[in-house]
Amino acid sequence: MPGVRQDGRSSYESNDPTDVAPSDPKRVVAAALKRERTRAGLSIGELARRARIGKSTLSQLETGEGNPSVETLWALSTALGVQFSALLDTPTRSVEVIRFGDGPLIPAAAADYSATLLSTARPGTRRDLYLIRAQPGEPRISAPHARGVVELVVISSGRAKVGPTGSEVELAAGDYVSYAGDVEHVFAALEPETVAVMISEST
Repeated sequence: MPGVRQDGRSSYESNDPTDVAPSDPKRVVAAALKRERTRAGLSIGELARRARIGKSTLSQLETGEGNPSVETLWALSTALGVQFSALLDTPTRSVEVIRFGDGPLIPAAAADYSATLLSTARPGTRRDLYLIRAQPGEPRISAPHARGVVELVVISSGRAKVGPTGSEVELAAGDYVSYAGDVEHVFAALEPETVAVMISEST
């Protein structure tokens, strides 16, 4: 079915027992829309007019009953003056994992294309992008970086154990993890020619 996942699977994993799984992605979109519309001081009718979508469509999205497309969310984010990612925002965790095929899947209406938001940049941060190539054997153990650094990793091919020392998670191709980079952390390839994209986010 087109739209955000409805199968009830959790798209997130955490090794912190105090973490609570986020709501159904449709509920995340609903809450974000209502929050941003209220912040902008717009009625449902006015926002629908500015975004050029039906008032009933917007009303359904805000109650978590709608099935948003990429085009609809882009139109709404533009009308609200916020980033696309603001409408898919989810709670932050110390270690967050999104498995390939999980996460809020937003399809296009007129193309075989879909997008899954993996991460949003924190206000006032910069991001450096790296391509990682690793082989099995001695793991890469990184000393703590500057306070507040967060690392985000997507495995392109192969498998690896990644994350803070003692809290590593095993990832396969397409899986995503984010974790604090200001503690000792590890990247250990589990298959030959493991390739990953890593983003280091800092303030």
